[in-house]
Amino acid sequence: MPSSTKTSSVLDTRSARLAGIGLMLAGVWAFSFGDALGKYIVATYPVGQLLFLRACASLLLLAPMIWHSRRAFVELERPGLHVLRVVLSTAEVAAFFVAVGYLPLADVITYYLACPIFVTALSAIVLREQVGWRRWTAVAVGFCGVLIAMRPSTQTISWPALIALGGSTSFAILMLITRQVRGAPDIVLASSQFVGTLVFGAVLLPFGWSTPTLPDFGLFALAGCISIGALLCVNRSLKLAPASVVVPYQYSMIVWAVIFGYVVFGDMPSPATLLGAAIIIAAGFYIFLREQALGKEAETAVNPPA
Repeated sequence: MPSSTKTSSVLDTRSARLAGIGLMLAGVWAFSFGDALGKYIVATYPVGQLLFLRACASLLLLAPMIWHSRRAFVELERPGLHVLRVVLSTAEVAAFFVAVGYLPLADVITYYLACPIFVTALSAIVLREQVGWRRWTAVAVGFCGVLIAMRPSTQTISWPALIALGGSTSFAILMLITRQVRGAPDIVLASSQFVGTLVFGAVLLPFGWSTPTLPDFGLFALAGCISIGALLCVNRSLKLAPASVVVPYQYSMIVWAVIFGYVVFGDMPSPATLLGAAIIIAAGFYIFLREQALGKEAETAVNPPA
């Protein structure tokens, strides 16, 4: 290959990676902004109403893509797993917004940062994947970080914290199931999650409805738009650059959670929350890097160098 072609290829790869990093950071910011907006909304309106109207706005935006890919919805393999995935997705979204109605945003995000740790533990238990002692140690350390952030005692433990932790666990199981159905089109995976929250929100509507003002209707619509934009940024990021390059930037979510929590709600995270978040992030990074190393070892074993 001529040197000019090699140089062009390297530059194209570097540009794609930089674009992927930028999109991941934008997606994380959008998710964080949407979380803060949701916390603001549930201070006035019921969670069910937020889930319903947010899903309505999202599905309206997705409607053209849903119509274009309508055949994919009736040709799904393993439909039972898709239904379970929607149930778990709905549960974790509802748990998140219930929890942020009572807890600082940074606290709830800290519990959700433990998802990679839970995924690793559940992969060994549920999927019978091989997990060595190094990753089990990282799982144990990460769980210690969760305990530090929760500060469990008879005086400090609370049901919102347990709900947030339950939502994080549901999200981890959701990730495992998504691995099993990753062959499904992105539009099916995304829109089915919004359908789940739409149905669940509709079930809750009779138990609490407060007619929004016109500006507040705009907030509900904005929440739906933001969730779509965040998903598009993250999905496109993963198409442009390897997961090993862009996924670690998801941990920037805790930075935005602290900023939004302080600026919008006046929440100042406790030292225990910050310490727990740091431990969780460190453990998650180690698990991620260890999986990358094992993947390279397996690739070398299959395709040894000449």
